[in-house]
Order: sequence, then structure tokens, then C-alpha cells
Amino acid sequence: MRDIPFVDAHVHLWDLGRLSYPWLTPPFSDDGPNGNVEPIARTYSLDDYLADADGWTIAGMVHVDAGAAAEAALEETRWLQDMADGRGLPNGIVAFAALDDPNVEQLLAAHAAHANMRGIRHIVNWHPDSRRTYTPRDVTGDPAWQRGFSALQKYGLSFDLQCYPGQFANVAAAIARNPETPVILNHCGMPVDGLEHWRQEVARLAELPNVFVKLSGFGFIKRDWQPEDMKPFALEVIERFGPERVLFASDFPTDKLFSSCGQILETFADIAAGFSEDERRDMFGRNANRVYRLGLDI
Repeated sequence: MRDIPFVDAHVHLWDLGRLSYPWLTPPFSDDGPNGNVEPIARTYSLDDYLADADGWTIAGMVHVDAGAAAEAALEETRWLQDMADGRGLPNGIVAFAALDDPNVEQLLAAHAAHANMRGIRHIVNWHPDSRRTYTPRDVTGDPAWQRGFSALQKYGLSFDLQCYPGQFANVAAAIARNPETPVILNHCGMPVDGLEHWRQEVARLAELPNVFVKLSGFGFIKRDWQPEDMKPFALEVIERFGPERVLFASDFPTDKLFSSCGQILETFADIAAGFSEDERRDMFGRNANRVYRLGLDI
């Protein structure tokens, strides 16, 4: 399946000499959601990514906010747009904006002025376990966050949703009120509290037709994962959302902490083997092309 056009729906690039990335800055420890990130705390360029994905047909890519300091969000977008103008990649940009910021629309408008801007990600993962939480509290139920979410449609922006299953009820309510806003659930919905809890909650999102899901971030489920570990779960994700709403994504280089890019893509090929040619092409690239409005001929 290496010849099937692959639109990588979740890539991060960073230049540590250009922007500040607090999560990639010492001191490092093993206590956070990603574990010790020191091995990837170095500049990761477009050429680095293409080398990691060598041997596969990279037809396009979507860059998702890479955790730069909040005040650098617009500068990250400018940097990526300059890269896209010069090299043709990334085809789509998903930028950071804090949706609970009362002035968020100013930033949304500034992001949206860039040609390759397609969406926003505001990581909202909250968990009572300090080793798993990204935020000090759960903002998803706040009226301010819900208003910010509702503003996305005005600027033609999708939303990349990264949260835990315990938060799905709040975000499902916001999504249901905004059916024209495409929402892409990151990293399979991150079932860190077990698959039964994930199963109980993910139906809230799967039943909403404007919600898509990325098969990505397997290392969040099991850091030393092997293909046989993830295939049954991945097939369940596809069954719940349908192959027309599933996007394959590497989450590189973050997932370099847990596996190689080759292992991830070979696993996708194995997962897709039982599907039709059209369904395989959808999951490898057509769905990302459609939901992120990339305009690629694939």
C-alpha cells in the first residue's frame, strides 16, 4: 500500500531557534502525558519528516499546532505559511487559539487570513491525575469556551479536538449546537482510563455526523505498543465512525518517542488490508483532503 497517496493528517514541525516550545524545554521528566520528551527536543524540519516517511507516497500533510508558547501562535502560522508558499507543504495548517479567551476572535481572524489555514486546536485534556492532565482545570463546560467554539464557523475553521473521554459530554454538546463545524477527534479519543470507559463515552461523538477521528497517537495508549496490540482497537474505531470518517495520521515526531514512522504506516496498511480499495484510499488520504479542504487531486 506504499503507492496509495498518503495525506498525513497530523504532523508537527518545530524550529527551536525560532520559537519557544515550553514542553520541549528542560528540565525533562517522565511525569507528563508524553513521558520524557528529551529525545525529540531538537529542531524537526520538513526535510526531517520526509526522511522519516521515506518510501511512502506523501501526497500532502496537515500541520497541527506544535505546542509553541501561546503568544507565538500567530508567528507559527506565518512561518508555516511561508514554508507552504515556498515548498508546497504543509497543505493545511491547524493553529492554536485558546477558545476561552474573551478576545479569541481577533486571533481567529488573524489566523484565517493565511491561505493554508484550515482549523484550530486548543488542547483541553483535563484529568484528575496530575501525570495525565494538560490543563489545571476542565474548561470545556465553561460558557466562554463554548462561545469560542461557536465562533469557529464564522471564520470557516474546523476544530481539532484533543481531550479525554470524561470530557466528551461537554464537547458533544458544543458540537451538536454547531453542526456546520467539522471536528476531528485526535488520537482515537485517548482512552487513558481503559477501553470500557472510552466505549461508554465515544458514542456521544460517533453519532454526530460532523465528527471525524484520527487513527494516531497509539503511544498514548501503550508506550511500547506493537502492531498486534493496536489492530483490534483500531478496527473498533473504524467500525464506530465508519471508514468515511477515519483519517490516518503519524503524529510525528511526537510518536517517535514510541515507534518509527515506518511502523506506524505499516500498521495502517495492515489495518486497512480488509477494506475495499476506495475505503483504503479514503482513510489514507481522501478523508483528510475532504475535511481539511486541501484541494488535492487524489
